[in-house]
Amino acid sequence: MLLARFGRIIAVETRLDSLLTLIAEEVRRILDADRCSVFLIDAYKGELWTKVALGIGEKILRIPLGRGIAGFVAKTGNAINIRDAYRDSRFHQDLDRITGYQTKSVLAVPLKGRDGKVLGVFEVLNKNKGAFNEEDEGFLRILATIAASFIENATLYEELRRSYLETIYRMALVAEFRDQEDTGKHLRRMSRFSGVLASGVGMAYQEAEDIRYAAPLHDIGKVAIPDSILRKPGKLEPAEYEEMKRHTIYGSQMLARAESRLLRLAARIAIAHHENFDGTGYPHRLKGDLIPLEARIVSVADVFDALASERVYKGAWKVSDAKAYILEQAGKLFDPDVCRAFDSRFDELSAVLDEENRRAVPEEGSNLAHHPASPAQGQQPQAGV
Repeated sequence: MLLARFGRIIAVETRLDSLLTLIAEEVRRILDADRCSVFLIDAYKGELWTKVALGIGEKILRIPLGRGIAGFVAKTGNAINIRDAYRDSRFHQDLDRITGYQTKSVLAVPLKGRDGKVLGVFEVLNKNKGAFNEEDEGFLRILATIAASFIENATLYEELRRSYLETIYRMALVAEFRDQEDTGKHLRRMSRFSGVLASGVGMAYQEAEDIRYAAPLHDIGKVAIPDSILRKPGKLEPAEYEEMKRHTIYGSQMLARAESRLLRLAARIAIAHHENFDGTGYPHRLKGDLIPLEARIVSVADVFDALASERVYKGAWKVSDAKAYILEQAGKLFDPDVCRAFDSRFDELSAVLDEENRRAVPEEGSNLAHHPASPAQGQQPQAGV
């Protein structure tokens, strides 16, 4: 009954991070241990990594293959049962010194895939009553066998998803490279902003993730706009501006009727991300709830990034000014519900902005201004056109 319950619980989760957390929690409970970690092998880097280190938060831990108890088990494929970790030469005390934790007993068994190769390691620490015995080891081996197949499937799904999303991201770069210099930075920021806002309006995790990953294709239609218009340094003539606005239609036509659910979502975003909540936008002057919610979300994310980030043609607005502008436009340019989510999740959005700006590397020869601008300095609150 216990093994059947374990299988039923982990079978419902396909996301790798969540699956590893779930497995660790269940194994810790079943073996009456204080902590459990699930290490996976990163063959490319020659390391073991884990996001599951119960008791010290969700930190990524990395250790070289062969180092420490988990490293030894991964390298040899043999289980280890240690009653006193500090008296075993294979145990390294570094992590205990960092966390203040004291490891006493350790039980570690390899996770093996269908081909018999080691995928990773189950490691449980400090049995609550006594030490781990042979029965515990046998039971952990069975749990590892059950879990390994689910981990293999989740890992494969994760790799396919990453490959698919990278393709989408690079498709988006094609359009963005023709239009502005800071393409990758903009796409990362507005993509993450979109995911935060989608969660803020109450969308389920998977829906929010879909919007996050479809959002970068919002301007894909710009590949159909002539360079004479797209890259014109001066003000567009009325006819040129009308052609520029058609990037929304071109993008939708490129993505519509795709078999991919994400690409169909991206098509709805592409056609409507320049519609305004009050009906003054384009291309169809849609109003209110007639604008797809995903487009209303991306509109706020896109404009916030345009305001708060440096561009070749302008400095960055102060973040406080960008926030004020977004909230002032509730019911006009933007959906009031999305603006409320923007306000309530603003700390999270600011953290994303700070993180992405820290990772950004200034381009050689960049002539971007390095001082904050504000609305009073005449900057135009637009994302593209």
